[in-house]
Amino acid sequence: MAFEGLTEKLSAAFKKLRGKGRLSEADVKEAMREIRLALLEADVSYKVVKQFIAQVTEKAVGADVLEALSPAQMIIKIVNQELTDLMGGTSAKLEIASKPPTIVMMVGLQGAGKTTNCAKLAGLMKKQNGKRPLLAACDIYRPAAIKQLEVVGQQLDLPVFQMGQANPVDIAKAAIAHAKEHGNDMVFLDTAGRLHVDEELMDELRAIKAAVEPTEILLVVDAMIGQDAVNAAKAFDDALDIDGVVLTKLDGDARGGAALSIKAVTGKPIKFVGVGEKLDQIEVFHPDRMASRILGMGDMLSLIEKAEQNFDRQKALEMQEKLRKNKFTLTDFYEQMAQIKNMGSLSDLAGMLPGVKASDLEGANMDDGMLKQMEAIILSMTPYERENPGCLNSNRKKRIAAGSGTQVVDVNRLLKQFEMLQTITKQFSGGKLPRNMRKLMGKKGGFPGMGGGMPGLPF
Repeated sequence: MAFEGLTEKLSAAFKKLRGKGRLSEADVKEAMREIRLALLEADVSYKVVKQFIAQVTEKAVGADVLEALSPAQMIIKIVNQELTDLMGGTSAKLEIASKPPTIVMMVGLQGAGKTTNCAKLAGLMKKQNGKRPLLAACDIYRPAAIKQLEVVGQQLDLPVFQMGQANPVDIAKAAIAHAKEHGNDMVFLDTAGRLHVDEELMDELRAIKAAVEPTEILLVVDAMIGQDAVNAAKAFDDALDIDGVVLTKLDGDARGGAALSIKAVTGKPIKFVGVGEKLDQIEVFHPDRMASRILGMGDMLSLIEKAEQNFDRQKALEMQEKLRKNKFTLTDFYEQMAQIKNMGSLSDLAGMLPGVKASDLEGANMDDGMLKQMEAIILSMTPYERENPGCLNSNRKKRIAAGSGTQVVDVNRLLKQFEMLQTITKQFSGGKLPRNMRKLMGKKGGFPGMGGGMPGLPF
């Protein structure tokens, strides 16, 4: 996950500060040196790092911090705020035209994921904002670019407008006319890219911009190319005056320096981030939440939003009732696993929990492969066996193992985990927990967040 290396180094620097009762200016400067090195190793622009360290140091050596009861926490708070400001302060929304359609022109270099993220963003607008987007294929140069847009459009049930190898400016104008006739309130223009910034590319993009006057121009950049992403952003901004950035492949870049540099260098906000290969793995970029994750403080708001988007509320209430009555079956267990899978990989979810790193799950037998294995085992059971796991004798277990491509020992392990979960839920429903645990869970002895927090999660 992005920033994993930076998170570990910053945590180590703050750990040294926590061990001191009072801080001297020398302590602060030593911590700033380590933070500076951590940011540079994360591929953050040198000028950005220099300015960032100067601002944090200025605030951190103030009397209010050095004399505070917990100066280390005060410095973490300052770093958190400065990181948030560095990435834009607040999330920047996509501007919607007062008179539809809203025209979003997607630009960028080849290989950044422009076509896929054009569809991803349109899909997000349809799902979360109730929009009726139209995808327009304006890239007539890259082989199979039009076909790729049609394929991803079909997967997301989005209409695609194309005119083959016609002039891109004519395609863009015709797509907007088509949208007005057919009630599409958003048009996403998938424009051509190059392997590098050149004048021919920019001339074509300027021509499209002049012809259709887009509501937003979004630059798609690949987080994994580091400082080259920042340089590309500056070049496109100088030529087109972009409105924002879509940062792709953020999940594949352990450094993440581009996210910390783009806003500072170009002055234009990161509006969306791609966090995976699936077509629903695009998110609004929240600088404050990302800063919190970088500092190892988690991102519970995003985790709750993911849960709310992926869990059926009615099913969650039914599950809640089953848990209370201790009637939780393997079928229910499977449904919960399937919904958790829809939220993303466990390593991604781990990064949203305070104090938990994605690497913490390594070797914990809770990876995505384990979820797939559990799914295969449960689906190899008959409906009766899922409802009555006590009937599973050795012959049945052998059949299930053969059907799921696993070993009997894997089936036994799953059943053992399920029995443990049943025991825990029985204790929860009956209030048979240690006094300190009951106090933590609340007076009613229920699960934290039931009916309001994390819907549907059985643990």
